[in-house]
Amino acid sequence: MKRSLIAAGVLAAGMGAFGLSQTVFAQANAGGWVTLTDGKDMKNFDAIGDANWKVAEGTVQANAGKGGFLVTKEQYGDFQIHSEVWVDDDANSGIFIRCSDPKMVGAMTCYEVNIFDKRPGPEYGTGAIVNVAKVNPMPHAGGKWNVLDIEARGPYMTITFNGERTVTAVRDEKHLRGYFALQYGAGIVKWRKVEVRPL
Repeated sequence: MKRSLIAAGVLAAGMGAFGLSQTVFAQANAGGWVTLTDGKDMKNFDAIGDANWKVAEGTVQANAGKGGFLVTKEQYGDFQIHSEVWVDDDANSGIFIRCSDPKMVGAMTCYEVNIFDKRPGPEYGTGAIVNVAKVNPMPHAGGKWNVLDIEARGPYMTITFNGERTVTAVRDEKHLRGYFALQYGAGIVKWRKVEVRPL
């Protein structure tokens, strides 16, 4: 009886390890990227605030509310984010990264990678990390699809906006791990792809 229980336990452990290795192998085949949304659902995010997030036109979008976020269910330390976003000229959006509290997203608890063409003080507008890394000249996002790539390794962060490097390996140690959040602040914001690759 004991031998059969031990054998069953070893078999279960082996099957669990095989399942894990299959998952890791599948991710490795895709370059390790995990798709959090392809514009068809919001299941990998929790919504906070009062933005009117919805799935429409193959995107996750919002166009009204005083402000809100879609916050990841998982935390990340070192990572790359690849995203595709459309905004109008009046939009205030971006991605907040390494947020320590998933219910309190803001400049004090996260880094704010901005998409905000009309920000008063354009040095922290589109392509910048607010209060950490300025951008000059500021790229413009309004009225078109944009690609925002973010890389965070230890205290270093790099931002690429539409293929142009806007922040290169800026160093800041306030936040080294946390959630990330898609922002709706104003205007029209549409996300059609958000992928993350843990490093």
